[in-house]
Order: sequence, then C-alpha cells, then structure tokens
Amino acid sequence: MLQVQNISFGYTEQSVVKNIDFTIEKGQNIAVIGESGCGKSTLLKLIYGLYDLDQGDIYWNDAAVLGPKHHLVPGMPFMKYLSQDFDLMPYTTVAENVGKFLSNVFLDQKKDRVKELLEIVEMSEYADVKAKYLSGGQQQRVALARVLAVEPEVLLLDEPFSHIDNFRKNALRRNLFAYLKAKGVTCIVATHDSTDALSFADETIVLRQGHLVEKANSFDLYNHPINKYVASLFGEVNELKLSQIVPVDEDEDEIVLLYPHQLKVVDNGMLQAVVKQSYFKGGRYLIKSVFDKRVIFFEHDSPLEINQEVSLMIS
Repeated sequence: MLQVQNISFGYTEQSVVKNIDFTIEKGQNIAVIGESGCGKSTLLKLIYGLYDLDQGDIYWNDAAVLGPKHHLVPGMPFMKYLSQDFDLMPYTTVAENVGKFLSNVFLDQKKDRVKELLEIVEMSEYADVKAKYLSGGQQQRVALARVLAVEPEVLLLDEPFSHIDNFRKNALRRNLFAYLKAKGVTCIVATHDSTDALSFADETIVLRQGHLVEKANSFDLYNHPINKYVASLFGEVNELKLSQIVPVDEDEDEIVLLYPHQLKVVDNGMLQAVVKQSYFKGGRYLIKSVFDKRVIFFEHDSPLEINQEVSLMIS
C-alpha cells in the first residue's frame, strides 16, 4: 500500500503541493488529472523521492520514501519513474537502451526480457536501431520499455503517451495496462488525456492549484462530478439550472452539470438556443450554441445551420 500522508512541498516559499493525503492499494492503476501547473508532475517526483518534503510522510508498505537528504542517489529502488524527457542513450541501440539496467550474467535471459518488452511497446523491428534515429513517439515507447525492464513494485508515469500517435497510443495503453495488472504493479499516471482515466484507471485523483480536489472511482467521478472544474477535465460541460431544462418546483431547483451528449434537440424543449458552429467529431457533431448570453454545447447527428434556433432537453 502507498500512503501519502498530508504532504506539502514548494520549490520556493510558495507551496505547489498542499496538504495532500491519500492511499493507494497494491496493484491499482491510478490516474492523476488537473489543469496545467496544478502539481501533477511534482506529486510524482515526491512519491519517487526526488525532493525532500516540507511537510508530511510517504510510505510504500513499511518503507519510508525519503529524498536527497537521505540518499546519495535520489529515488527509491522499488519504484521506477518515467519523466517527460526520456533520458535515452542516443548512440546505443533500442535493445541496448531497454537492457541497460539488466544483468549481463545471464545473457539469454536478458535477451528474452528485452524481446518481451519490445513486443509490449511494439518496437521489436527497431531493436538494432540507434535511439537518435527514432521519432519522439518511438523514443517514448522505448523509454516505457526500459522502466519496466527491472520490474518495479510502483511505476510512476508522467504523460507517458504524449508523443505517440492515436493509432499506436490506443494499442500501447491496452498492452501496457494489461501487463501491469497481470504483474500486480501499482501504477500512477499523470495525464491530460481523459482516456487514461476513464478506460484504464481504477481510481482518479483530481488536483487543482496544488490541492487534492477529489479521489474516486473513475466511473463515478465522470458521472457524478462534484463541480464544473472536475467535469471540464473530461471535455466540454454545461452548467445550467434544472428549471431551465425541465419543469420543477422552486424548492427542487438546482444547478446541474451536463455533458454535450446529455442534451438533445427536440420539437418543444424548454431551453431555446441559437446555433453558432458545428464541429464534426466522427460519429456525431458537437454543436456550439448560445443561450441567455452563455455558450451551450450539445451533440447532434448532423450539422446545423448557423443562427438556427433549436429546442433542447435532457437526453
């Protein structure tokens, strides 16, 4: 179990991580999301032991996570951390990079391990290519394989798919997270991509301005966001009074948060909006409209004319 106990930290006198407290069970995959600058990367570095805490404690099982004041080489031996700069050796091959930290005593086992990891990240055909000749996305995949080479108990990934194209990204995520689950490796992913949270994370941690806003099951977090900030991390969101969409008694009126797919065009809805733009999103169109001087987003199966007036209700 990972225990993060009321930790605070700042690079200067100004704290960037403030009184954060949570626990993570062994083998869980946790996503950390939030706006840029909210403290996601710093939190991962603190969990790894790259900095000394200003306040609080971090434990993995019974072992305290300690920073540079206690270790000549910062970082914990039972953890692996992949930063946004991949730190590959440019003039050595992909296979040599992946096997860098593996023992040479049993060479056959080392070769088999490198082969297995390259298959996971779909880089087998580049095994003999020097790292400097790879694209950014390919380098990121090699870096992922390398942090898995000596299997960690805890894996910390900072935007691990940011340079990888969507086709490769989707397959890689499936391969990686299935592998981590099978091996029981605890994984924490700092990400801007909501798919990392919704499709693969057991729980999601939301940060804002260094504070922990929410830690919850990813399904519940998406379907029952506690505020507009949390909902907006998953895409466009509308904040409306319930009485603007459906008839309710005054004492039952409340503010509701609705994603675009939760609104639909009808013949006689209560909410009258004026269409301003249609955006093709593949299977559907995202429609930007205006209601009461505020922007409202909803989905429709075809584009709508600019300045067309439509009636909306909850789908």
